[in-house]
Amino acid sequence: MSAAVAAPAMILAVDDEADFELLIRQRFRRQARAGEFAFRFAHHGEEALAVLAEEPDIELLLLDINMPVMDGLKLVSLVRQNAQLKSIPIIIITTEGAEEDRERGLALGANAYISKPIQSSHLIKTISELLAV
Repeated sequence: MSAAVAAPAMILAVDDEADFELLIRQRFRRQARAGEFAFRFAHHGEEALAVLAEEPDIELLLLDINMPVMDGLKLVSLVRQNAQLKSIPIIIITTEGAEEDRERGLALGANAYISKPIQSSHLIKTISELLAV
């Protein structure tokens, strides 16, 4: 009998910037190949809510604050109000120096924040720590 292989951690990355998906795929290709992480992508909060409704296996949210349609702060608030989603770890992405947005995101229930430009090692460490809980 072979040992069960753990499924990769499903991460929903939400950002409206065109190059964000490519950046995440490049920086996490080693972890994706190793079966550690798998990513889904959305471009704003409403799209993220639709993905969360369709894919209950999402284990972590990585989201930008400044997006059209629905920003990241509103999304954090809605996720924390949803009984099925309220315990999902959330990492918000803030612009360097956006202390007010960062503090508001954490107050709304985000677990951590990452400043842009994103440092891969810091993001990987933060994701790993939140998924180990």
